Amino acid sequence: MPWRLLRFALSKHHPEGRMFTPHSRLKPHYDVVIIGAGGHGLAAAYYLARDHGITDIAVLEKGYIGGGNTGRNTTIIRSNYLTPEGVRFYDESLRLWQDLSTDFDLNLFYSNRGHFTLAHTDAALRTCRWRAEVNKHYGVNSEVVDAAFVKRTVPMIDLSCSGHAPILGALYHAPGAVARHDAVAWGYGRGADQRGVEIHQQTEVLGIEVQAGKVRGVRTNRGNITTGKVLCAVAGATPRILRMVDLDSPLYIHPLQAMVSEPVKPWLDTILVSGSLHIYISQSSRGELVMGAALDPYELHSTRSTLDFPEGLCAHMLDMFPFLSTVKVMRQWAGMADMTPDFAPIMGKTPIEGFYLDAGWGTWGFKATPVCGKTMAYTVAHDHHHPLITGFTLDRFRRYALTGEKGAASVGH
Repeated sequence: MPWRLLRFALSKHHPEGRMFTPHSRLKPHYDVVIIGAGGHGLAAAYYLARDHGITDIAVLEKGYIGGGNTGRNTTIIRSNYLTPEGVRFYDESLRLWQDLSTDFDLNLFYSNRGHFTLAHTDAALRTCRWRAEVNKHYGVNSEVVDAAFVKRTVPMIDLSCSGHAPILGALYHAPGAVARHDAVAWGYGRGADQRGVEIHQQTEVLGIEVQAGKVRGVRTNRGNITTGKVLCAVAGATPRILRMVDLDSPLYIHPLQAMVSEPVKPWLDTILVSGSLHIYISQSSRGELVMGAALDPYELHSTRSTLDFPEGLCAHMLDMFPFLSTVKVMRQWAGMADMTPDFAPIMGKTPIEGFYLDAGWGTWGFKATPVCGKTMAYTVAHDHHHPLITGFTLDRFRRYALTGEKGAASVGH
């Protein structure tokens, strides 16, 4: 560490308070209990306190803040979805993202890059045109561009992809961006903490008390809590929590892996996604190439990594960028993607009174963090659904009214 930085850190003239207040014990009662201290859970707590004046909240986290999918994703932010429900929802999230650093007084490294969904077939190009028309109808900046436009923007790309899957064009979404994922959890957590919300790490939920169809309390490894409202925001652990209240869901859990390269000189200032090659890539502010692929092809409640993932991903990366053959992979990781049959989330009320669900985010949860927190806070505070999430309710599966978003899921983000 440079001496000047160390001297600043140790100086009494520049004190830095704790990011979060430690709490040695749980209170016997809270107005709201939120299970899961990832981005979504902390965002809901933040907006409940800031927008609705509800501060008697306990956020319970089995591990540590942001240790789940919030810290295990590839940080892509976009709103170029396919359904009217999805476009409106994610576009509001993108709008909220742009002001978060100011709201938190914390640098989230939010960086507008532009987002390309590459088309390698005529069918993929037709889907790009479909998405572009839906996006334009709702005021979202998206357009179909040809291969020459892609080449001008990313000169290093091999449009032929080694002859395996030539690029025909792309859906270009200019507002596409990236941000620092862990800082998002810190910002929402600190903001909620400053408003009186209690965040309890290393606190595992063991059971949820339900009487006469209503939530009455939560049992944890640190004691019992009485409460009338519980919000579940635990991504891949959702089925385990739902069993505590005897609810079934259509969720299936798949590992989703990603990796980063060693830092290299900046050369990629946009985000590229290829559904045919099963890859997506961006370059971080530190020069690392952040890369991911599709879900692992089997159900598994685990965050372990595998060797075949980087082998397959690197092979496809070299089809598109042959010059990367000497760049080293620095690390890889995995998260648990809670997938739904229609590739849209599950949000809102459940058949259990006072039990609210925020799940089914699969591979697209990070970009929805601000709007999810805001709409779930509204739903919990008023006990009725925010208008932006009426297409995402759990009962849509019973009513066979699915929100078909698979055409805009691209690969794994």
